[in-house]
Amino acid sequence: MEAKKVLFITTEIEPFVPENEHSLKGRILPQSIQELGHEIRTFSPKWGNINERRNQLHEVIRLSGMNLIIDDTDHPLIIKVATLSASKMQIYFIDNDDYFMKRGILTDKEGKEYADNGERAIFYARGVLETVKKLGWRPDIIHCYGWVAALAPFYIKQAYSDEPSFRDTKVVMEVSAKEFERDLGADKAKFVEYKDAHYDDIKDICGEVYGHTELEKIGVKFADGVILENKKVNPSIVEYAKSLGLPILKPVKAEKLKEAYDQFYESLFK
Repeated sequence: MEAKKVLFITTEIEPFVPENEHSLKGRILPQSIQELGHEIRTFSPKWGNINERRNQLHEVIRLSGMNLIIDDTDHPLIIKVATLSASKMQIYFIDNDDYFMKRGILTDKEGKEYADNGERAIFYARGVLETVKKLGWRPDIIHCYGWVAALAPFYIKQAYSDEPSFRDTKVVMEVSAKEFERDLGADKAKFVEYKDAHYDDIKDICGEVYGHTELEKIGVKFADGVILENKKVNPSIVEYAKSLGLPILKPVKAEKLKEAYDQFYESLFK
């Protein structure tokens, strides 16, 4: 594929958080695509377990300062940045005192899933897109990976469709195996409302239940292509993607990831 600008909206990135399947891929995938000659930008939430001093995070004042309104409440958007020295890859972090500071990724210290994970996904998706606008950077491809990035395709296609930064962008949703059990509450799905992104656009998916499967189906509905993280992905998500006629990349082995993803990205422009 000829050189493209690729935006990665991830859930977690190693070494900022402990190594696991998601955090390892969150680092390796952008790095691999960058090695192929593409220009990348990578975003992650600034989870409470990320040590800012050790990882040399610092706030980017010119990008911070905006308030995002969710359910009639203002939430300040804070942008921080760090660099992975080995790969010279810069990582942007979305932060907020209410949603991320001193809080885990999915659960509290007792292992209880946060009741506001749905709102956290809203804040993250909108926060990333507002920051990319401020950067004045126009990605050709936006790769959304994991539950907290699942609402980004919805906002890109509905709320930001006329924005120059996203007008011609191809959106990829990489769906994962089930990451949480809690029903986020169908009534709370209405909090997604923003500009031309309306609850009615997703009511067919989450009108009764709003859990992990529904969240990722929303991502699929507004994507241009779908990637299956592994064979544990809920079959109903796969069938939903097929019903929409979307191109689907099946799980690939780690050693073939770079070439397979690069080819899949390219196929979206044909």
